[in-house]
Amino acid sequence: MCACCVVILQYMSGFGNEFVSEDPRCPGALPEGQNNPQICPYGLYAEQLSGSAFTCPRPTNKRSWLYRILPSVCHKPFECIHENQLTHDWDEVEPDPNQLRWKPFEIPKASQRKLDFVSGLHTLCGAGEPRSRNGIAVHIFLCNTSMINRCFYSSDGDFLIVPQQGKLLITTEFGKLLVEPSEICVIQQGMRFSVEVFGEARGYILEVYGVHFELPDLGPIGANGLANPRDFLVPVAWYEDRQVPGGYTVISKYQGKLFAAHQDFSPFNVVAWHGNYTPYKYNLDNFMVINSVAFDHADPSIFTVLTAKSTRPGVALADFVIFPPRWGVANHTFRPPYYHRNCMSEFMGLIKGHYEAKEEGFQPGGGSLHSMMTPHGPDSECFEKASKAKLEPERVADGTMAFMFESSFSLAVTKWGLKTSNCLDKSYYKCWEPLKSHFNPRNK
Repeated sequence: MCACCVVILQYMSGFGNEFVSEDPRCPGALPEGQNNPQICPYGLYAEQLSGSAFTCPRPTNKRSWLYRILPSVCHKPFECIHENQLTHDWDEVEPDPNQLRWKPFEIPKASQRKLDFVSGLHTLCGAGEPRSRNGIAVHIFLCNTSMINRCFYSSDGDFLIVPQQGKLLITTEFGKLLVEPSEICVIQQGMRFSVEVFGEARGYILEVYGVHFELPDLGPIGANGLANPRDFLVPVAWYEDRQVPGGYTVISKYQGKLFAAHQDFSPFNVVAWHGNYTPYKYNLDNFMVINSVAFDHADPSIFTVLTAKSTRPGVALADFVIFPPRWGVANHTFRPPYYHRNCMSEFMGLIKGHYEAKEEGFQPGGGSLHSMMTPHGPDSECFEKASKAKLEPERVADGTMAFMFESSFSLAVTKWGLKTSNCLDKSYYKCWEPLKSHFNPRNK
């Protein structure tokens, strides 16, 4: 990366905290004593970005003040564009309650078709509706080229970005974030960003409508554990004062569709900012694992990194859960995930390695969906192996990072996911066919 691409980050320290940042090239760019003075330092414009209703209680009130060279209102009218597979039409194909698994989603070669982050977005499944501000969507991104003179933002919800292959250099209005596999990045609703890649890149996105991601409550766990607030990072202010004679394109995802507006300057012209509504990143290797040390297999909720809460206590619109390297020590216990039917929907992805319950068919860059009340669990090979294993302390998932988007919504799969992508593994159900009865009423 060139010198102008140096990424500077600051510790988030805690959700809801106020951050203050200014580009060191313009010391004193932040106004003193008030948010919106008559004349801002350096002749900047003050602009507020609100991520919550003005009247939200203080702990949930989210906003940031941006001090920029030109306000974001300076653009031509938005017009609808059609260039990818984004959708929130959950009725385009018939529902499918079966266990679904996808092979690694294929990244087109740049010589065949150039795809940047936006043109490479594909909706895989989801539920709810962005206009009513209640729902989620799971997207896959497949890209082989960087975004040039264009940026993107979602008017519908927050993007939780999980890279699986390739580094992403994400330029935001707040500064730059370099995000690699085994890291995640959250770009909250309305925040403009552009993605630079260094070769082919692939990953997963969880979009939530109407709420924001937050750290889960710890309850009896106590003050420490899971994802620690101090390990989240936010960018430091960085600006470019750049005119774009050929035009800069701002793309908005609005009510599930894409719209483009043109302007003649870079939108990344924020010289200073302060507030608690920011993009942020987190390294999954910093997760403090909580696990069973006596017997039985604990519920996967103990691995929750971030949650997007619903209005029902204890029930999330979506949880982001990981299955990191850890020790398995439970005694008298079938240690892999148990056979299960769930009132939640479970989408799983694999960043690297081999997931312990399905070491062969579940591959990095692919995914699986186990819908509401659809049974699932370890394949036959895993069951036989774990049933006969000597129970002693063992390392689990070394070199592996799997994750789950778990949702209280019943997710519908898109036409792209079931038909167009050509990655659906139609033989997935066969991994359970070798399971046989061990029942013997004469032998307890």
